[in-house]
Amino acid sequence: MIKRIFLILAILGLSACEQVNQKLGLEDPAKKEAKTEQEAKAVGSACRQSGRAIEDCYSIYSWLPKAGIYTGWREMDEYMRENKLETIVPQLPPPEGPGSKKRKKAAEAASESEPKAEAKTESKSEAKAESEPKAEKH
Repeated sequence: MIKRIFLILAILGLSACEQVNQKLGLEDPAKKEAKTEQEAKAVGSACRQSGRAIEDCYSIYSWLPKAGIYTGWREMDEYMRENKLETIVPQLPPPEGPGSKKRKKAAEAASESEPKAEAKTESKSEAKAESEPKAEKH
C-alpha cells in the first residue's frame, strides 16, 4: 500500500516537472529554438503578405532568427505569386521590439537636451552681440 502511494506521488511529481519549469521560465533549448523558428516563419510570411521588405522585417523583429524570417517570407512570396494574390496594407504600426523602450528613452533624453544646448548657444551669441555694440561706441 505504501509502495503504491509512493509510486503515485513520484509519477505525479515527475509529470508536473514540465509545468513547474514553464512557470519558472525554464525551457528546453531545443523546444525553445523550434518555437522561435516557427514564430520567425510566421512573421516572415506576414511581412511578405503585408508588403514589407525583408530588411524591414529583420530590423523590426530583430529578436527572431533571420533564417526563419527569410524562409517564411520566401514561402509566402511563392504562394502569393502562384495564386496571384495582392499585398494587404497593414492597419497597425509594427510592434516595438524588446529593448526599444530603452532606446526610446535615450532618444527622448537626447532630443530634450538638444533644445537646451541650442538655447544656451543662442543666449551666448546674443550676449556677445549685445556686448559688441557697446565696445564699438566707446
